[in-house]
Amino acid sequence: MQPTDLRRALRARRRELDAGFRAEAAARVASRIASQPAFTSAQRVAVYIAFDGELDPAPLVDIARACGKDVLLPVLQGDQAMHFGLWPAAAELSSNRFGIPEPHATERFAARDVDLVLTPLVGFDVQCGRLGMGGGFYDRTFAFLLDDAEARPRLFGLAYDCQRVEQLPRQPWDVPLAAVVTEAAVYCA
Repeated sequence: MQPTDLRRALRARRRELDAGFRAEAAARVASRIASQPAFTSAQRVAVYIAFDGELDPAPLVDIARACGKDVLLPVLQGDQAMHFGLWPAAAELSSNRFGIPEPHATERFAARDVDLVLTPLVGFDVQCGRLGMGGGFYDRTFAFLLDDAEARPRLFGLAYDCQRVEQLPRQPWDVPLAAVVTEAAVYCA
């Protein structure tokens, strides 16, 4: 199946999940991540605001803030990459050109200054390959991890288990995830 067709099918699959299941899955994923050393040792945790049926990281945002962690959101830098803006609980957000909310007028951080990044995804495989929306923002932003897998940050994908496929095609520029966390399991690379 071509990546465009696979994206369409997997996006439809996650949108079909009922609201109760989504909420329960988000709570389970938050609980799983909160016990991971990559989370407990992190000071700066980047998340996203869910849309189009993505697994909602909101329960984990609450946990992170209660633990005194800095919660960050991606901020687009032109067409190339992202940096991350501090997202205090009462922060004002502005929509970027894709309609995705970003922190407005907050402290900014480079990708290397983040400890843990929770990424949205459309699909994944058990080797922690990630199929995103196709814009390449995460791959361009974290390309330095291809040369130094021990560098910060750790990348964890958040998904529903129904987004898992047997194997995704890999391109040389694809940045693998350290883990994918679903309501059913934690898949580690």
